[in-house]
Amino acid sequence: MISLLRRRQFLSASGSLRIVLQQQRDSFLSPLPQQLQSSKQRPLKTSAAAPSPTSKFSRIAMPEAQECAASFRYPEARRDDSIKEEIHGVTIPDPYRWLEDPDAEETQAYVEKQNEISKPFLDSCEQWKILNEKLTKRWNYPKYSCPFKHGSRYFFFMNTGLQNQDVLYVQNSLEDEPKVFLDPNALSKDGTIALVGSRFSDDGSLFAYGLSQSGSDWTKLKVRNVSTGEDFPETLEHTKFVTASWAKDNKGFFYARYPVVDGKADGSETAANENQKLYFHRVGDSQDKDVLIAEFPEEPSWRLMPEVSDCGKYLMLFIMKGCKDMLLYFSKLESSDNITGKLDFVKVVTEFDSDYDYITNEGSIFSFRTNKGAPNYRVVNIDFDSPAMDNWKTLIEEHPKNVLDWSTCVNKDRVVLGYINDVKSVLQVHSLHDGSFVSKFPLEIGTVVGFSGKKKYSEIFYHFVSFLTPGIIYHYDFAKEGTEPKIFRQVKIEDFDNSLYKVDQVFYESKDGERIPMFVVQRKSDKQEKKPCLLYGYGGFNICIQPSFSITGLVFIDSFDGILAYPNIRGGGEYGERWHNAGRLLKKQNVFDDFQHAAQFLVESGYTTHDQIVIQGGSNGGLLVGACINQRPDLFGAAIAQVGVMDMLRFHKFTIGRAWVSDYGDIDEKEHFENLYKYSPLHNVHTPKSEKEQYPATLVLTADHDDRVSPLHSLKFVAALHHAIKDSEHQKNPLLLRVYSKAGHGMGKPTAKKIEEATDILTFMYKTLKLKLHV
Repeated sequence: MISLLRRRQFLSASGSLRIVLQQQRDSFLSPLPQQLQSSKQRPLKTSAAAPSPTSKFSRIAMPEAQECAASFRYPEARRDDSIKEEIHGVTIPDPYRWLEDPDAEETQAYVEKQNEISKPFLDSCEQWKILNEKLTKRWNYPKYSCPFKHGSRYFFFMNTGLQNQDVLYVQNSLEDEPKVFLDPNALSKDGTIALVGSRFSDDGSLFAYGLSQSGSDWTKLKVRNVSTGEDFPETLEHTKFVTASWAKDNKGFFYARYPVVDGKADGSETAANENQKLYFHRVGDSQDKDVLIAEFPEEPSWRLMPEVSDCGKYLMLFIMKGCKDMLLYFSKLESSDNITGKLDFVKVVTEFDSDYDYITNEGSIFSFRTNKGAPNYRVVNIDFDSPAMDNWKTLIEEHPKNVLDWSTCVNKDRVVLGYINDVKSVLQVHSLHDGSFVSKFPLEIGTVVGFSGKKKYSEIFYHFVSFLTPGIIYHYDFAKEGTEPKIFRQVKIEDFDNSLYKVDQVFYESKDGERIPMFVVQRKSDKQEKKPCLLYGYGGFNICIQPSFSITGLVFIDSFDGILAYPNIRGGGEYGERWHNAGRLLKKQNVFDDFQHAAQFLVESGYTTHDQIVIQGGSNGGLLVGACINQRPDLFGAAIAQVGVMDMLRFHKFTIGRAWVSDYGDIDEKEHFENLYKYSPLHNVHTPKSEKEQYPATLVLTADHDDRVSPLHSLKFVAALHHAIKDSEHQKNPLLLRVYSKAGHGMGKPTAKKIEEATDILTFMYKTLKLKLHV
């Protein structure tokens, strides 16, 4: 399933990405609310520290007065009214286009002036220190990934609690004392170098791994000898979203890279990523000796994702240009010694109309998870000796309701299937030979966030979490079928009693009558009282927001006697392609309507009041927040927009933005332009004409090395906001911009920076909503 892993890495969608599965071949990613996520582990997401609900509460006085917009002297961004663009006959002014240049002195001065306002507002109060200490204390407990086996060894990631990056350990057996295999924390003093995109060779003797710096998507690939722990001399550069796919003889691997271009490539640039090419690298050689395998100069936006089959006799090439749908080619492989130039590829899928994720193959018969003709996904067999679509055969039928989210082959002839049923995980096993049902693993209400297992091994591990379960890793051996899965490792947090909390899944109607599910998490009480509510939304790119354990979320509940609400709005993948398609392209407004109606439902049901609701979203979720405070500012008391896509008329011009056309639409088509123009946060900023129309207190967050969603989106949006409200007597709530340094879109963010950002957000909520703080 490596194709799915790489496909989701391209999504603007992942404000911050939660790694759900990453076994060498069987991997995929899904997002988590950036500041409600737990500490991210590789290969899986694990939980963050929990609050102490049993401690006695004391009251700290509320802020003496809400600081209002009038008390700030916002930096006034220069307006260049000469910059205009005509699109489909409409003249579009773009007075802040100069902010698109991150290296300009004027841009840097603007960012510095904004931080001079926002940083003191956030961290100069006593409550910031209290919340920071509380988060730090609760974050500090061990977190683990599933063990994953390669050759004769087991590997796993662990974080002792406050380490900036997770450490990779090795052990010869599950009973042996683990030893450090690779510690990214030793690579930088501030923890801003992260391990990404790692993959072992088939025999487990070599380890190819990527290093990302300061949160950038750019990675440098290294190769390590597993026995000696020493690295080979070469470093492969100019790679993004890459995981090596090893040749079966373990002599080298296939990978994709971008050409060297003029200018910098450190994550702070905005240039579009184009003309990716496929190469073969032999271990020990310098990068300039790598063999060019495939290129498509006539298609500069194509992205190439190689995958060697389990048998080693085929190289599959998955090709994407958006964030959904792909082409599928393959080439037969012999010894890697014979790879001396471009390979000839057979075209299996030639239209961008569906997704395909490799599961395994038996000879020429290849099994794929696909939504071709199945919006909830099915498993099909394709004979590469006769790959015409008319010859495809369904191995496992599409479920009428549940979404097949991932699948992998283990123990030679078993297919493990991860389904989503009303946003909750279901784990079951089928036969590879005929697709028949074999068994189902018992699961409580929650999410399988990690899995490891390979076709050649009988053992599997899977990692379960829920809103109130920080993590349980199960172990099962198919060689002992008929037995029950055993708990291999369970996270227990001192002073955390989950019996004091409750989780409800409710359903509400959106504007058009669609039934939307939503999880509500809060402390147990004899009666429902109206409380502060943190409403998190995403809604895009076929990404599911499932139950997860969150330290920051639970600290919000305990510190402010609050409620967490997670509506599964359209645009996500909770109900398959039907749900995704209902919230993308010309139907994007459904996403905003679903979110706004979630707020209305929470108020009407007695959970909260409008002035106590704070909305939050990152990346595509940042777009959601920006659009909603433009459309219905009266629904919310505060808003947190993180690394958001705010300029919907120019998003496609920067870094990997062209890939998002599949969800947002192509501006070259008039109907898509008109649709984007209607909701683009930058182009729909307004001047409040009454107190009801004023913007909620808003904190816009971005980072200087975000090369997924460039900071220019946030900078231009805030400049437009400040211009619109500068003479408004009705705008009393603050509108702040905070730009972090040496940080990116969320990938590889050090623990210290996660805690700092979480503290900023909780402090902003405390001050602007005038909350009471329990300590």
